[in-house]
Formats: sequence, structure tokens, C-alpha cells
Amino acid sequence: MRFEDPAADFVPAVARVFGAQPRVLDGSRAVLVGDVKLQLEAGERELWLIERHGVLEHRLGMVEVESDIEAALREAKARLNGA
Repeated sequence: MRFEDPAADFVPAVARVFGAQPRVLDGSRAVLVGDVKLQLEAGERELWLIERHGVLEHRLGMVEVESDIEAALREAKARLNGA
């Protein structure tokens, strides 16, 4: 039997795509890069982009995670750079 955890590579993939070591929040399912929190939800199928201002959070959008977490992170980075 083989088990796969699609989120296992999440933190290292964030570091590769964003070029900075993220701050890990909430186990390994959420990270902070600057003022933006990237959070995996819905069984690691949704990557939420959440802007943080102190204790307040504002959801900027969601990227669907299909098979490759890095592809979803690249799309998230493009959306953040375009925002």
C-alpha cells in the first residue's frame, strides 16, 4: 500500500517559487510570505491567497491544485504580482 501527501512538498515548493523561506503557520498547511498567507484547504485541492493586516484577513482568491503544487504556486504568484 502506498500513501501520498500532496502537501508534503508545500513548504519547500513555496520557497522555490517565491524565492524566500516562508514562515510556517498551522502545521504545514499554511505559510506566510510577506503579508500574504498561502493556505491549503479542501483536502489540499484549494490554495487560498489571504492578505493579512494584523489580525484581520481578507481572502484575495483561490487557485485550484490539480496534480502539481508548484504549478498552483506559480499561478498564485502571478495573480499576486498582477494584483
